[in-house]
Amino acid sequence: MTLINPPLLTHGGTHAARAFRMMVRDLARGSQGVTEGDDLKVRQLATPGAGVRVVDGSAVILGATSGQGAYTQYNVGDATVPLASTGASARSDLVCLRVEDPEYEGTRDPGTDEIGYFHVVSNVSATATTVPSGMTAVPLARVDLPANTAVVTDAMIADVREIANPRRDRRLYTAFPPVLSTLPYSDDKWHVWPTAAKWSVPVPSWATGAKLTTTFAGLGLTRANVYAKMQNVLGGTLVGQSTAIDDDQGSGNRRNTVVLADGFAIPAAMRGTSQTLYVQTYMAKSESGDLVVDLATSLIADIEFTEGVV
Repeated sequence: MTLINPPLLTHGGTHAARAFRMMVRDLARGSQGVTEGDDLKVRQLATPGAGVRVVDGSAVILGATSGQGAYTQYNVGDATVPLASTGASARSDLVCLRVEDPEYEGTRDPGTDEIGYFHVVSNVSATATTVPSGMTAVPLARVDLPANTAVVTDAMIADVREIANPRRDRRLYTAFPPVLSTLPYSDDKWHVWPTAAKWSVPVPSWATGAKLTTTFAGLGLTRANVYAKMQNVLGGTLVGQSTAIDDDQGSGNRRNTVVLADGFAIPAAMRGTSQTLYVQTYMAKSESGDLVVDLATSLIADIEFTEGVV
């Protein structure tokens, strides 16, 4: 196969449909799937019955044949997809968005027929998440129907969508305590400390998850042995795992590096808002040493928001 000519958008040229499909493929970086996290979600009918509905959204669909390129299609409003009822045996059906381009498969006429349509692959494995080999389609949901069932509910629908190119947003925050701050051993309680480890973090409207590391470089330990714990807190409600500081080096002044690492699922109420990220520290009575931050301490928060289906 030689180069497809002329290159796209050459003035006066005539361009093959495949050239545009290859552009779609290139812009999608060779990926397929829905565009955003809530696109083309499969739900029960408004009044549950023998079918499902597919909500608004768009997708990129890769051609099953080499060199076919990729298609884009957008759904406006709820589309109803009928499903056959079951008899004495349970059955799983896969709902997908299919493109049947007669240049590569089938006999549909683009002038009169739907080339892109919602399609049901019936009687698939109860663990199926992909369309059959050779089919140009993106899977949306697997519907696991019990025996003797004619009414589909959300509880029977397994979401198998993937985002073609999920977004990521990574930000780095730093702080340097301007003066010495000490957290003494005391009360077996949590304290918002050090106060310098506090940042206002914008949460993207599309974020469904976050990965977070907070590093304390040059954290001071002094006066005696120390036993403490630290946690990341995002928005006051997402609390990370407890990372222990268990030090038995006696009364000398020393420095340590502590890293807190967490993964959070971002609730819908947090998306598109600014939330406070801070650290809380627990000081145990069992050891009598203190924690210190000062001008020799660096605080670094590294947070990456990720997008997934919702």
